[in-house]
Amino acid sequence: MKGFTLLEVMVALAILAGVVLTVISSVNHHLSITARDNEQTTALLLARAKLEELELLNAKTLDQPREGTFAPEWPDYSWKAGLSSMPVAIFKTLTVTVTWGPDRRTLSLEHCLVQKK
Repeated sequence: MKGFTLLEVMVALAILAGVVLTVISSVNHHLSITARDNEQTTALLLARAKLEELELLNAKTLDQPREGTFAPEWPDYSWKAGLSSMPVAIFKTLTVTVTWGPDRRTLSLEHCLVQKK
């Protein structure tokens, strides 16, 4: 007799189904990691751009906290910036926080500024 029994075919299909399910879940997991990393990279680049933009402004105008969005290019992303004092009087810390997504994830960058008298 040639061929496979029904039991052999069913076992082969069960093994194949397990392998396919594992591969699909692994691909899905790695796609979600890639999407999260893409969002974080976008937030980092937007925060760096805003930090450089605010640094070019006179630091005295940053005493009041500022905030805004990156619309229309990035409507899901918003930012807040503010200055805080450091122990040495001539230095201030400029902090830019970018928030995005439905779960409102955040990323903050800090930069030390020298206050000119």
